[in-house]
Amino acid sequence: MFPPVDTKNARAVEAFVEKKFAVMYPRASLVWLKRIFRDMQELFEGRHPDYAAIDIRYHDFEHTLQATVCITLLLEGRFEAKVEPVVSARQFELAVAGVLLHDAGYLKLRSDTHGTCAKFTFCHVLRSCAFAASYLPALGASTHEVEAVLGAINCTGPTKEISRLYFREPVDRIIGCALATADYLGQMAAADYPDELEILYAEFKESDDYIHTPKSARPFKSAADLVSRTPLFWRKFVRAKLESDFQALYRFLARPYPNGPNPYIEAVERNIATIEARIAVKK
Repeated sequence: MFPPVDTKNARAVEAFVEKKFAVMYPRASLVWLKRIFRDMQELFEGRHPDYAAIDIRYHDFEHTLQATVCITLLLEGRFEAKVEPVVSARQFELAVAGVLLHDAGYLKLRSDTHGTCAKFTFCHVLRSCAFAASYLPALGASTHEVEAVLGAINCTGPTKEISRLYFREPVDRIIGCALATADYLGQMAAADYPDELEILYAEFKESDDYIHTPKSARPFKSAADLVSRTPLFWRKFVRAKLESDFQALYRFLARPYPNGPNPYIEAVERNIATIEARIAVKK
């Protein structure tokens, strides 16, 4: 089964992550993970007093859960490979916090009734960092820990070069690279990825409309344009990012490491082949 847990089921994903965590760090408490999973589910489902439920179909809570499963498997693979620097139990918790919070910037206040959450696409990373900075101290996170999570979230911006970003500790950079890796692979490896590209375009369009981006300056002119450019986006941009800027951490998804098959890369390649086949039919 790929992925090894139903990413439409938040409770199942939580149980999956907690089980992996307990095996890697048998003496660690599950309190932090349980709290942040509960809080993020309440947020995205509209059970928070201040925030409305997420009302977009691409960057929904399942997208966050897809990335959460991916980063968990990546860090598990790295843990089993016994490479340095070691990711501690606390750093694993911060990595999970980062992935669960990395798209919190799409959320709208209940008082905001204009448009959908998609309008914040252009600034969602910044808004995610702002939300995390106000939320994490209430969970007992220290200044350094908050800084580490914000650094990891900041790595998910498509224009960011992680190699140019400052991190206080080497392991903080690793967590940032792991989150960026999981953000791309979690979504692109999903079975419905080829079917959701038009939905993704609609989110980009709403954001561009919201900030009055001239049509000549928009990265995609239509849904068909986005779809047609996706194979090249994977092969020339994402693969290069995974290999260099993200420190090739995707290799820890191989089972067994280092020479076993990598189910995430294989799933993305299948999706790209599907997209190319659809493009060919339309020509």
